[in-house]
Amino acid sequence: MDAAASSSALNSVRITRATQRNGGPSSSRFHMSIRFQFANGQREYESSQALKVSTGSNDKRSGALSRSSFGGPCEKRNQLRQTFCSAGVCTYNGTATESDSHAAEEKVGVLLLNLGGPDTLNDVQPFLFNLFADPDIIRLPRLFRFLQRPLAQLISVFRAPKSREGYAAIGGGSPLRKITDEQADALKMALEEKNVSANIYIGMRYWYPFTEEAVQQIKRDKITRLVILPLYPQYSISTTGSSIRVIQNICKEDAYLSTMPVSIIQSWYQREGYIKSMADLIQKELESFSNPEEVVIFFSAHGVPVSYIVDAGDPYKDQMEECIYLIMQELKSRGVTNQHQLAYQSRVGPVEWLRPYTDDVLVELGQKGVKSLLAVPVSFVSEHIETLEEIDMEYRELALESGVENWGRVPALGCTSSFITDLADAVIEALPSATAMSSPTTSSKALDLDPVSYAIKMFFGSILAFLLLLFPKLVTAFKNHLP
Repeated sequence: MDAAASSSALNSVRITRATQRNGGPSSSRFHMSIRFQFANGQREYESSQALKVSTGSNDKRSGALSRSSFGGPCEKRNQLRQTFCSAGVCTYNGTATESDSHAAEEKVGVLLLNLGGPDTLNDVQPFLFNLFADPDIIRLPRLFRFLQRPLAQLISVFRAPKSREGYAAIGGGSPLRKITDEQADALKMALEEKNVSANIYIGMRYWYPFTEEAVQQIKRDKITRLVILPLYPQYSISTTGSSIRVIQNICKEDAYLSTMPVSIIQSWYQREGYIKSMADLIQKELESFSNPEEVVIFFSAHGVPVSYIVDAGDPYKDQMEECIYLIMQELKSRGVTNQHQLAYQSRVGPVEWLRPYTDDVLVELGQKGVKSLLAVPVSFVSEHIETLEEIDMEYRELALESGVENWGRVPALGCTSSFITDLADAVIEALPSATAMSSPTTSSKALDLDPVSYAIKMFFGSILAFLLLLFPKLVTAFKNHLP
């Protein structure tokens, strides 16, 4: 059964419970069935659970519920969708609680995750503080983590004037919230067209509406099944990973949220609908050039520090390269055989970032005699400062100065209908695999330090951290002397 067809035919999601008569005097035995029923009669997914709950004399239930693992139609999908199921959807195993009613309809929620952006020029500095205070953005050694917020304050103050100029150039604030609101509305409509009713929530990582606010609203609305959909096609610990960490920290402290079934679509760059939507936009923009076959397709992606890839195992680079390959394969199937180039933009600070850098490549292409260039913002699905100011203004000017004569830029996907439809399909496909988000099991040793030793380490650690910040060249020397 084709995945797109199955998702469009989804009729209902239903959880039922029936009491069996053979329970003992001190226990009750239940049978729980979760079924996703489709209009054509096919049952794409069903999971049953045998539950035994001990009861005391006061009839209060206690004990753990045994449950079979959730499975789904992953094996039925084509190669692109198999990648999505095996690597892109994350589910959490945890305890489940039974409903007091004999049959309960699901109340589905979809949480869209995004970066966020300042609404006004006055918001720029606090937005930057939130950004750099994130330990997934500035990854300090454990000894120096107490400096996270002071460093964030220092960096945000220094960077705010230049950032304000950028936001002033695009209208005085980020359009990201407005665009994400529009995408949420479009997704809700697309799901309704497929007979799926869902509440759509928006959680921004570094500005309003914050992820924390969205999660609390989900709890107030008594959502019973949640799909988390980051609006980042590729996974990175600095984007999707950071937002998921926030959600995990909230849920593990909340009895309701920790047992709510959740499915996380960690990445979706390889989905057929996304790839085709990107190819459609590229093909359309190529036709605007007088000689489309001579245009170099220039993919510009947001960069991350090399240490994320090498030391932390971030899959972002591999996923980005696979994404470009899939897009170019789709274009080739349509007869588009243009040369292409991938580069990374938006690096910050003295550390090594993913190469090649966008600005360096633009100069090189101009020097090689490339006259026509089509920029493709591949890691962004919404227009914001990195597309509207960095690409459209800074990089365009640099390309023209370097010898490029014809410049074009593919718009972000935004509310492109084929893209939104594919997101709706992704949500529906993820619903069956949702399971309770349990508290992560972590083990860590508390440092057993006497007060004098601790004070000495804090003092010299502070001096070293600020020296490394003020004199970036010391970072390399410091690393070279590490064992």
